[in-house]
Parts: sequence; C-alpha cells; structure tokens
Amino acid sequence: MRDKAREEMTDGTVKSTSKPDAYLRLLSQRPSLLIDGAMGTQLFNRGLLPGDPPEHLNLVNPEIVEIVHTEYLRAGSDIILTNTFGGNRQRLALHGLEDKVHEINSAAVQIARRSALEFDALVAGSIGPLGQLLVPFGPISAAEASEAFREQILGLTNGTQTQRSRDSVDLLWIETMSSLDEATIAIEVCCQLTELPVAVTMSFDTNRHTMMGVSPAAAATALLAAGASAVGLNCGNSLDDNEAAIAEMRAAAPDATLIAKPNAGIPQWKGAELTYSATPTLMAEFACRLQQLGVRLIGGCCGTTPDHILAMRSALLSSICWCLDKKRL
Repeated sequence: MRDKAREEMTDGTVKSTSKPDAYLRLLSQRPSLLIDGAMGTQLFNRGLLPGDPPEHLNLVNPEIVEIVHTEYLRAGSDIILTNTFGGNRQRLALHGLEDKVHEINSAAVQIARRSALEFDALVAGSIGPLGQLLVPFGPISAAEASEAFREQILGLTNGTQTQRSRDSVDLLWIETMSSLDEATIAIEVCCQLTELPVAVTMSFDTNRHTMMGVSPAAAATALLAAGASAVGLNCGNSLDDNEAAIAEMRAAAPDATLIAKPNAGIPQWKGAELTYSATPTLMAEFACRLQQLGVRLIGGCCGTTPDHILAMRSALLSSICWCLDKKRL
C-alpha cells in the first residue's frame, strides 16, 4: 500500500507527493513576497577568505551562516535561501569536498530551518550552475549534469520531504543560470524527485541576454514549459537593465509568477574594497517598481545586505497601503 505522502520510484528513490501548500498559501496572501539578499557578501564580511567555498561553513562554522539567515529574517525576508549555491559535486570538487555533497546540503537545510522557525518563514534550496559548460561547449554531459543536480537535490530534500519538515526545504530555487539546457535539466530532476515548487532565475548580464545568448522572453517561455513554478532573474547588470528584462519576461508570460533578485547596483572597486552602487533607499524604490510590474518574488543578489532588505520591506508595505488606499477612493 502506497504512503499518501510518498511515492517510490523505479530506482528506489522516494518521491514526495505531499501538497507544497506552505509557499502557495503565503503567496496567495500577499501581493509580493520578500526574499533575502546576498549570502556570500555577508560571509566574506565575517571572515570567509577569497577562494574558500562558502558551503563548507555549513559543516565547520554553521553559527555564522545562521547569523546571516537570522539578520535577513529580522529585516523582513519571507523566504531565505540555503547556503548551497555551489553545493554540487563539480564545484565542491575544486576544494576536495566532492564526497560531502549530501552532508553539506543537508546541513544547510538544518541551519536555515533553525533560523526560519522563529519567524515562520520559508526555506528555499539554492541550486546554482555546475561551473562548467555542457557539451558541446564544455566537458559536462547531460547525464553528468542530471546526476549532479540529483545528488544535490536529494541532499536538500533528504529524499523524503514532507512539507514544512525540518529535513527538507519548502521549495527548490535554481539560480544564476545562463544555459537553458542546464536549467531545463535541473528543473526536470527537481520534478522527478519532488512535487515541491521550483523557482528558476537566469542572469541577463550580456546585452540583456545570458552569457549563452538566451533572451528574457525565451527564458520565460522555456522554463515554464519545462515545469518551473516561478521564473525570473537574479544578479545581472544595472537595475535598469534588470527592470527591462523582467518587463520582457512579463510580456512573454503574462500569467507567470515572476522573480527579481538583482544585485545592489553595479559593483565598483574603491581601493581594495568591492562596493555596490545601489543604496538601501534606491533598492527600496526599485522594489516598488518591481511590484508595480507584477513581480511576486522580490529580493537582492550580490551586494544586497540586511539593511537593503529592511528598506525594501518598508517600501513594499508602504506601497501596498498606498494601493489599498487608492482603491478605496
């Protein structure tokens, strides 16, 4: 007799069939949800050395990762991303950690869950690109990519996720993709292993296309067709470029749940320090513009701090109140 919450697949893997209602319920209650900001930036500010993998901190210094999560939650984030952007076998192998994929990803979920519990926030499992191009442009075959994503996703879900379980994320978050092939493979593996919502973002950092030449409109169409629950962008170039890209995605997919998680402006070197041009006030204004474009999931990427998120939260709440007041007139 089959467990109602689990379905055994042909290879013995257990797939969740529980309803992913926490994310959908929260999304139905608000015009937009606020995501967190940069993880790497915050960890570097707390002593992570350039070249060291942020994901290793999940094992050797989980407290510092939990502090970053908690600061974003206190600033108003509804969803936090696990510290697993580079938590796949290919990237971890660069640091001799390829045999710790499951351990690193599973630990990241536990850390994020501890922080989210106090705030009743959601946890999204961050899945970044593999770091090498797929055949024919690089050495990674489709089968190798599929297996790498599969290994990481099983770590993020512990293979048997139940909604709001301490052992699993609430949704899967594929981000900073430049290749549609790679993004599609990741989506397909997510859908094979789980029924959790799958959010996907690409980085349009090359003349408003991805590095692999994918346009925002083409991305929206293809990602949704592959099974994504929400689509959008992260990282990228200027705020204006990101706004134009998200508008193209909206035009191509009028009914889609859109995501925008841009950098805090353009990075600039000031001596030995890398800074970002967008102040919290500017990011707050941009968050309101995104909400007016119908973006439902709003956050920040590189350079975005808890101060930025706090300002964005305040602005979005003010924007909501203004819209409600206008409707009453």
